[in-house]
Amino acid sequence: MQPLAGRRILVTRALQQTSELAERLRALGATPVLVPTIEIVAPDSYAALDSGIRDLSSFDVVAFTSANAVDAFGQRAETLGVAPKPRRLAVVGRATERAVQAIGLRADIVPPVFTAESLAETLAPGAQGRRFLLVLAEDAPATLRDGLVAAGAQVTVAAAYRNRVPEDSVTAIASLFSDAAEYPDAVTFTSASTAHNLVALLEAAQLKLPEAVTRASIGPVTSRALSQLNLPPHIEAKESMIPALVECLADHFGRQ
Repeated sequence: MQPLAGRRILVTRALQQTSELAERLRALGATPVLVPTIEIVAPDSYAALDSGIRDLSSFDVVAFTSANAVDAFGQRAETLGVAPKPRRLAVVGRATERAVQAIGLRADIVPPVFTAESLAETLAPGAQGRRFLLVLAEDAPATLRDGLVAAGAQVTVAAAYRNRVPEDSVTAIASLFSDAAEYPDAVTFTSASTAHNLVALLEAAQLKLPEAVTRASIGPVTSRALSQLNLPPHIEAKESMIPALVECLADHFGRQ
C-alpha cells in the first residue's frame, strides 16, 4: 500500500508553486488539498532591482534567497533588455539553484544548510569590503543582510516580489476547518510566510488550527516561525526541499 494512501494533505504554497508538491503527494496516494496562503505579486517598486541589474558588474556577488526572486530577476532583466552576467552568484538552496539554471546562469555558492543564516555564514569569511546585491522578497527577514554587514560587506537589498494573503482563501480555510469531518490529516508549511498567513486566515475565520492535524515543516526557519506562533511542527524535513518534505510525511504516516 502507498504510504500516504487515503491521506488528505493541505498544501499552503502559492498556486503557481503547488505542482511539484501536489504531484509528489499524489504519487504516494495522498489527496492534496490546495488552499494557497500566499500570493506572489510585484513589489511596491522595482527601482532597486532595476538599478542593480543595470549595474550588475559593480557587485562582487549576487545572492538569491528564493526561486521566486530568481524568476522576478530574470523577468526584469528581460524587460530591461539586459543579459545578466554576475561575477559570482550565491543561492540559498537547491530549488533556487535550479531556478538560476533555468534562466541560463550558474550558482557558484550553495550553503551546506539551505537557510539564510547558513548562506550568511558561508559568505561572511570573504565579505569584508565586497559589494553584495541581495535579491529577495520585499518583506524578507534581514538575516542575510545583517550577517553580511556584520562581516564588513557593502550590501544593496533589491526587492523582487511581495507576498500577500489571497482574499479568496479565507472562505476556503473557514470551510475546511469549521467541520471536524473535513479536517486534513496534515498541513504542509514551506516557508515562514505560509505559517504566519495560515494563522492569519484562521483568525479571520475565528478558528484555530486543530492539534489533531499534523504540522509538517520544510526546515528550521519555517519550524522556528511555527514555534513562535505556538504551533511547533510535529515533523520537519531532513533537508529544506520538497522531496524531503514529502518523504518526511510518508515516514510519519507509514509508522501509524
